[in-house]
Amino acid sequence: MVDALTGVGAGVGAKLAPLEIPVTRTLIVSGAIASRDYQDVHHDAELAKEKGSPDIFMNILTTNGLVGRYITDHFGPASVLRKVAIRLGAPNYPGDTMVLTGTVTEVEDGSGVPDGGGATVVVRIIGVNGLGTHVTGTVTVTLPSLASPANPTSTPSRPSASGRPA
Repeated sequence: MVDALTGVGAGVGAKLAPLEIPVTRTLIVSGAIASRDYQDVHHDAELAKEKGSPDIFMNILTTNGLVGRYITDHFGPASVLRKVAIRLGAPNYPGDTMVLTGTVTEVEDGSGVPDGGGATVVVRIIGVNGLGTHVTGTVTVTLPSLASPANPTSTPSRPSASGRPA
């Protein structure tokens, strides 16, 4: 059930569908490279072992990106992440699976926003793997207005013969 005012399914207490992410060596290394984190514990298994880790492990920036993806996959590409606050726990090692879950903790309808923006939603995030809790935190996201053309549930304008909106 979607709230007609906010566009948020079921409001406070709503559960987001879980997202299972296979933690591969490629994901860990590519995430570290993409975030310019060249610490050896994120790409060199032998050096990671010398430093006391059983293997390479995911960096916080990759986890942060996956949390953001989880939220925008749920709320849509027009949603805007306003704040992501996370804390890491158990490491993500290759061969494991991280499961992200979320619960809506706050919803502000956005009716007081001058530009007619949509709801602002706060989601409590938890990501677990085989060792325990990898990440906890909250994400604040603004949704497009239900009347916004960016909202895929609004009625799209019909294209003209040129293919552009009429």
